[in-house]
Amino acid sequence: MPNLDATPDPEPPPDGPVRLVSTDSVPAAERWSWWAEVCQRELMATNIRSPHASHFHGSLEAVGSPEVQVVAVTNSPLTAVRTPLQIRRDDPENYYLVLSADDPIRIEQERGTADVGAGSMALFSTSHPLTCEFVDLGHPTELTLVRLPRAELPLRNGRADRLLGKTLSTRSGASALLAGYLAQLPQAARTASAPESAKLAAIAADLAVTALAVHLDAPDTLSPETRTTALRVRIHAFIDLHLGDPGLTPATIAARHHISVRTLHDLFRTEPETVAASIKRRRLERVHADLTDAAWKHRTIAEIAARWGFRQPGDLSRAYRAAYGRTPTETRATTP
Repeated sequence: MPNLDATPDPEPPPDGPVRLVSTDSVPAAERWSWWAEVCQRELMATNIRSPHASHFHGSLEAVGSPEVQVVAVTNSPLTAVRTPLQIRRDDPENYYLVLSADDPIRIEQERGTADVGAGSMALFSTSHPLTCEFVDLGHPTELTLVRLPRAELPLRNGRADRLLGKTLSTRSGASALLAGYLAQLPQAARTASAPESAKLAAIAADLAVTALAVHLDAPDTLSPETRTTALRVRIHAFIDLHLGDPGLTPATIAARHHISVRTLHDLFRTEPETVAASIKRRRLERVHADLTDAAWKHRTIAEIAARWGFRQPGDLSRAYRAAYGRTPTETRATTP
């Protein structure tokens, strides 16, 4: 068995915002046994087997803190089984929320079976026997895990156990927000500081808890902090989705989320910019992307302005010059 501690992890270093672990860092002959140790260290003890053991590939990117962690995993198809003996020997008492990028994953726990694929997720626990099978489609499977310590979960008295072995949809509401957020998290964390990265993971955990509470029909069990975080993320997603609407204002955003404008501004008090400034910045970023994209060369600046919610090209020109130091026309003229 290889010495895991003697094998250096590839960059970034352990104190960076994203910790990367990959079988690429060890000799090919040792990769399968090394990956088994990684899974035990990072997740929990399981018995794993794979028809791809002789040419196995696995990698994970971990974002977060000792309390909360989001892990993006890519590995060759395998089957993992957690036994009662392994639970008695060592139980970290964690829940994991798992989302698959596309390929199906079958999770059996508490006499239920969850089939996880695009548009769905499932919850499993380290405290109950478990079978997890990655359906072999001939290529590595991509999934995301959100670790939620049982002691920190606001869903008390084992209420979350009711969701074990069930397929949970991610096609609407808080679950859809969570899925979209997790898809963007690794890339966002790579450019963040370590404290910012931990905060990003904490937001993911709040969204995950919110999604679970909705599936349990128990939103009242959430802490005020968790509800506030989830609402703030919902509002950011709403803004991104409606940037092309010239009527997008703090008043319309507040009305659509059934809160007062004052409450909306209070939500943004800890943000680096106001609601209106955030809308303006995002619109200008979209305009700039279109102006520097050859695929949009055939569209007029007026069309691009309207596409992103500017009522008049003149409104865009003044705001764009203030942000980028040149006019939209000058930007387009210097774009290949």
